[in-house]
Amino acid sequence: MSSVPSPGLAHLLSHAERRLGLRMTAVLAEENCSVEQWRVLSVIADGKGHPMTEIADQVLMPAPSLTKLVDRMVADNLVHRRPDRADRRRVLLHLTPRGRTLHQRAARRLLADQTRLLDAIDDQGDLVRLLARLTAALDQDSVEESADEPAEKTLPVS
Repeated sequence: MSSVPSPGLAHLLSHAERRLGLRMTAVLAEENCSVEQWRVLSVIADGKGHPMTEIADQVLMPAPSLTKLVDRMVADNLVHRRPDRADRRRVLLHLTPRGRTLHQRAARRLLADQTRLLDAIDDQGDLVRLLARLTAALDQDSVEESADEPAEKTLPVS
């Protein structure tokens, strides 16, 4: 038995995420698309239109960075902004026809690459299922930890 400890979960997940990100970058580069652009395209590909705050949460980007990215995507005719019909104060992001075409091409490439990768480790859907369960458990722990923490005391400003 080896005396060297095996890498911890956080290390393995970080390493896998970094390597997968590099693979995605290479695959998406064939379509002249960045990983960040791909994430935005994927969120809005359902055609419903999404507000920037929701997109920022889903693509894991701070709002100012997302705004700059979306401005470039608008200039490249990949997405467009449209006022929300239900609440004219909100602006929703939608794919343009060019953006939809890019999303479809990139999705095919990424799916083929993901399939090759999962076939190489003989995965039958377990990895995605387990990672989703891990994420849910981590999210639940965050909610429970927040509820257990005492409320911060606010001092009056003089």
